[in-house]
Amino acid sequence: MISPKLVEVGRHLNINIITNTEVDSISGEPGNFQVSLINRPRFIDPVKCTGCGECARACPVKGPDEFNCSLNTRSATYIRYAQSVPLSYAIDPELCIGCGLCEKVCIAEAIKYSDTVNKTEVEAGSVIIAAGTTPFDPSRLDFYGYGQSPNILTSLEFERILSATGPYQGHLQRPLDLKLPKKIAWLQCVGSRDMNRCGNGYCSSVCCMYATKDAMIAKEHAEGELECTVFNMDMRTFGKEYEAYYNRAKSQGIRFERARVHTVVPIDDTGDLRMRYTNEAGDICEEDFDMVVLSVGLTPSESTVEMAERLGINLNKYNFAETGAFTPVETSRPGIYVCGAFQGPKDIPDSVTQASAAACRAGVTLSPARDTCTLTEEVPQETDISGEEPRIGVFVCKCGINIAGVVDVPKVVEYAKDLPYVTYCDTNLFTCSQDVQDNMKEIIKENRLNRVVVASCSPKTHEPIFMETLEACGLNRYLFEMANIRNQNSWIHSDSPEKATKKAIDLVRMAVARAGTLYPLHDKMIPVTNSGLVVGGGISGMTAALGLADQGFETFLVEQEAQLGGMAVNLVKTIEGADIGAYLNGLIEKVTNHPRIQVLTNSLIVGFTGFKGNFETEVLIGPAMYERKIKHGVVILATGAAEYEPTEYLYGESEAVVTQTELAQRLAENGADDLEQVVMIQCVGSRNDEHPSCSRYCCQAAVKNALTIKKLKPDADVYVLYRDMRTYGFLEDYFTEARKKGVIFFRYTTDDPPLVEKEGDGLSVTFRDHVLGRRLSVSPDLLALSAGMRPRDTEELGTIMKLGRNREGYMIEAHVKLRPVEMATEGIYVCGTAHSPRLIPEAVSQALAAASRATTLLSKNNLTLSAVIAQVDQENCASCLICVRNCPYNVPRINEEGVSEIDPASCQGCGVCASECPAKAIHLNWYEDAQIISKIDALLEETGL
Repeated sequence: MISPKLVEVGRHLNINIITNTEVDSISGEPGNFQVSLINRPRFIDPVKCTGCGECARACPVKGPDEFNCSLNTRSATYIRYAQSVPLSYAIDPELCIGCGLCEKVCIAEAIKYSDTVNKTEVEAGSVIIAAGTTPFDPSRLDFYGYGQSPNILTSLEFERILSATGPYQGHLQRPLDLKLPKKIAWLQCVGSRDMNRCGNGYCSSVCCMYATKDAMIAKEHAEGELECTVFNMDMRTFGKEYEAYYNRAKSQGIRFERARVHTVVPIDDTGDLRMRYTNEAGDICEEDFDMVVLSVGLTPSESTVEMAERLGINLNKYNFAETGAFTPVETSRPGIYVCGAFQGPKDIPDSVTQASAAACRAGVTLSPARDTCTLTEEVPQETDISGEEPRIGVFVCKCGINIAGVVDVPKVVEYAKDLPYVTYCDTNLFTCSQDVQDNMKEIIKENRLNRVVVASCSPKTHEPIFMETLEACGLNRYLFEMANIRNQNSWIHSDSPEKATKKAIDLVRMAVARAGTLYPLHDKMIPVTNSGLVVGGGISGMTAALGLADQGFETFLVEQEAQLGGMAVNLVKTIEGADIGAYLNGLIEKVTNHPRIQVLTNSLIVGFTGFKGNFETEVLIGPAMYERKIKHGVVILATGAAEYEPTEYLYGESEAVVTQTELAQRLAENGADDLEQVVMIQCVGSRNDEHPSCSRYCCQAAVKNALTIKKLKPDADVYVLYRDMRTYGFLEDYFTEARKKGVIFFRYTTDDPPLVEKEGDGLSVTFRDHVLGRRLSVSPDLLALSAGMRPRDTEELGTIMKLGRNREGYMIEAHVKLRPVEMATEGIYVCGTAHSPRLIPEAVSQALAAASRATTLLSKNNLTLSAVIAQVDQENCASCLICVRNCPYNVPRINEEGVSEIDPASCQGCGVCASECPAKAIHLNWYEDAQIISKIDALLEETGL
């Protein structure tokens, strides 16, 4: 399925997509850059190309399909993947034989054999580099056997096999003989955490999670039993809710084996693979598998490194962009920012977050020129269709092979032509493509259509596209209906074409029936209060406040404590050695002296009303607790977290037991002269039944303090007792350095945790060494507990503001990947440790991201509210409170007249209230009973029920 973000980018008026292009040079200064581009030839004009695919069908030459990792072939005339943006074909000059067939069949006359390399220039106020990374090539690690058997795959190749658009249409098969595998192994850290054999000492951060995910999906795709084993050193499932996913994988039978693999070799010509590895006990084992998946790491591409060098962007020793501990999206060149995996290995949520953070920093530079270059679409005056008989146009999408590969599309079209009120019906290759949209506009006008039905894919991602097309023709956007004949039909009935075709006919008939009942609805315009409220005065809150204020918006910063700083007040230095105190003091000074920021300390939120763009918050301020009402357009939640106060391991009972934060302060103040032996215990208060998540920062805190002790007193013995060392990304270098400095790491399990006892005036720590297979006892001078993180108590705030929180008390974002800093309630954003445990650079990125997303709302003078909202017939309301209790967004309320009232600006249009109302006093616009019943009647009419 095409990403909704990709569709949005492709259609955005103010985004100019320039493909097949690289940046040659950048001159000038922030606010006024001149960017020189090298445009490589496509040999097919992307403006003229309609994406019909006739050129590819006519092309006689085939070559490896790089998008599917060369597991199948493509034509020399090709499109990278179905529904590419832009939807335009290109010619591969390495494969093309110059036969001219593509030019002969191209009706659009888009073929340009004479296309050449050319240079162009663009002007920019800011530059963001989002060059990404490339998977590590494991062919140079011959002991893994990659290249010796097609059944030894990289993780990306395996992902393509699992994909519905992959070489096997999502069927789990071995490449060698297309047999169904019964036993698959994943090998972790291929091209990562390995200075000796590949020079990549860092952890790629994403491999443990994607291996777990792929194993889970493989079991779902398997026809019969499938045995999945993940061979690993540490399982680094440190993201939000990732530990729960890891635990679920274990509960579903996925085996996680701690081992280092020695060799993988093919077994004769069977296609099976024999693996030799050393297990945790030191035994050499042999095991056979049907397939082996190499979990390859992330590396910057050579072209990206060359570009960075041309642009004067500093790189670290691994050729990722070099950024500061407190400036995670700023490169060494002012005005040029970086985001995503090129800044450092990271997963999708963190990449999306960092992209918004970079946009915020770029936006600060661009804010004085806001809207001076913005394009807006002129929408024609709406046509009045009142009194007209429905004239319905039906557009059935082939969606490449996604639909047409299963459904008999011409048969669906012929059937639809005879349905009531259908005036026009035809098929399109990709209905969502721009050229088809332009053609649809002409058809709507020529045939005087006043209702439109599109039979294609998911309304969730594509409905707005088609609604905009209607508006461009002067039709009301709500005179539109979709039939989902892909996600709900061809994809799930791919093995039953006849049944899928019949179902497609049923879905189209139902959609046409409903389309005939539709009538115009009108959205409402409301003004925006161009100011923001930030709740929480830690690093995230202050960064978010500056992100808004520096772009010209008045900002109110509310902090419950008497001083700003949050959890960072207790921190000393980052693992890189950056001074947190100095940074924090500078941040406080910037915030308190900023002309657009009002800082309210000793303040408590006691009331909250309104909706996006127009909120009002009641705050009790200062010791006198006087009340103030603040009007604002957005809210950014940065309520923060604190270090867990342990109840385990004699904490509070012995002065020799401290947390890692307390140890860092002690080392900064008193040094380590009195320390001969130090023991550290990881995962204290994390990864347990009450708090199942990983606290993310604890492993690096232990390594940081261990290195500090070794620096201050090299002869001191430091023992770290851990479950998994989660020093992800470049933190792995510090873990490696700690081992080189003599810090000794012992792994323990939850079944056999360390035992801490008082021993005279001191302590005794007993634990099992899994290598020696025996218990050891140490009498340390100091025991440091890597205590987990706990979110600040936001139960009362959550009740007042109706916020969603997970079982551990962290705020729940709207979508973990697509909307990682937005709450379900529009206009409310979250960042930092209010969202989940994270390090300072990550908290800074999230704060900037939240400010960036908030700016998209604050920068508008008016907002358009959807007409798809619930409305109450108050005369029939029985005040039973069912709608109040059931609404997931807490919108309905009983008003002063004692009946239910729904705020149209807050309603999300989910329809729960309308479906639950026993008196039928609530109806949902665009989903009224008659409109739903019309679809049911149409379905039953054909079946004869």
